[in-house]
Amino acid sequence: MPVPTHAVTDPKDLPQFDKDIRDVHLIYDYAAHDEKGNPEKWKYEMWFFSHNRIVYAIHGGPMAGRINYQTASYQCIRPGELWQCNWLEETGTICSLVYDIPQKKITTLLGFSQGHWEHAEDAHGDKRNPEDLKRWRGLAAIGKQTDRFMLNEQADILESYRGKGELVPITEEQPTL
Repeated sequence: MPVPTHAVTDPKDLPQFDKDIRDVHLIYDYAAHDEKGNPEKWKYEMWFFSHNRIVYAIHGGPMAGRINYQTASYQCIRPGELWQCNWLEETGTICSLVYDIPQKKITTLLGFSQGHWEHAEDAHGDKRNPEDLKRWRGLAAIGKQTDRFMLNEQADILESYRGKGELVPITEEQPTL
């Protein structure tokens, strides 16, 4: 029996999801460090497109140049305040993001696959480009499940608004994995 790759957002959370984060677009900066320990900003852009999809772009840091959309599940931690969003990448990377609405913070845990972390530039591109998607899927085949780089970071939200901004909308039918 095939195992589903994603949980689903609990139907009881959907009314609160619609109120708190449906169609919310965030631009945020991680105060991270480069491989030599020097401070650098990693700018990300996230659009909570629907109760089971996210769209994002990465503008800074080792993954800069990545444009993607994913099937995601959301979990309401505290209505009007805290939400968790989780997804799995084609590269084998596991992502978990907590959106703190009143504190304007993003907290993430990323379990980068060995292929994604060691070949970050190969993870750049746009999922809509078949060559990029094929290359990303190849990254998932490098290493095994325990060969992951675990990264936890916290970001400050610079902008929050409703709508797509510069990101390209998707349909619910577009395949993810």
